[in-house]
Amino acid sequence: MAGTSLPLRHELKFFINEMQYVVLSNVLDQVLERDPNGDEYNEYHIRSLYFDTIWNTALYDKIDGDQNRDKYRIRIYNLSDRIIKMECKTKVGSLISKRSVTIPRLLCEQLIAGDPSGLETTQSGLLNDVYREMTVNLLRPAVIVDYVREAYLHPAEEVRITFDKQLRTGLRRTDMFNPDVPTIPPFDNGEIILEVKFNRVLPPYIRDILSTYCPNAMQSAISKYTWCRRFEDLEA
Repeated sequence: MAGTSLPLRHELKFFINEMQYVVLSNVLDQVLERDPNGDEYNEYHIRSLYFDTIWNTALYDKIDGDQNRDKYRIRIYNLSDRIIKMECKTKVGSLISKRSVTIPRLLCEQLIAGDPSGLETTQSGLLNDVYREMTVNLLRPAVIVDYVREAYLHPAEEVRITFDKQLRTGLRRTDMFNPDVPTIPPFDNGEIILEVKFNRVLPPYIRDILSTYCPNAMQSAISKYTWCRRFEDLEA
């Protein structure tokens, strides 16, 4: 598995409802820092194009509960090609790490088309892994995942708390730079995903805030990628 030598972080995920979100976000806005990437409402749009092998390895590893797995994606922000990131998110037991490298649009378009030739001479360890996966395991684009993110930060333990809203799936479309690509919500009730990331220990006062204002939120192994492929007719 790639990336296991990187620093590992905790990542807790919860489904919350609209009322819990409104109350908790208002509290966090008073005690934590806003994400500098956010707009005046502390929001920004994320579009990811997730890749998977010809055998849907990432999907089935998640469904089967495999504790050690990799997931590759290309990510853009606010539907702009100004910053394009190739990323690999690695799960090791209950911990996660992420590698990321900025790539040019031309290379991005090649990878979306399933052509890894632009990576043959790369010096990037991550892009070397992408090249291997595309040539050996036929890693290819699988699904577009869209959502709006609202994030709050605290320097202690590099705490990052995010609300991911308006999740939508692009089904089998891969034209991620198309602002008009049709998308549909995979959730039935417009659920909001609360994510809490930190290095070693979540500061007690932040833990108290979460337990006070979202006392009934149940931790869950939520995968946006898996949810966004729920409409596909895949064999179990």
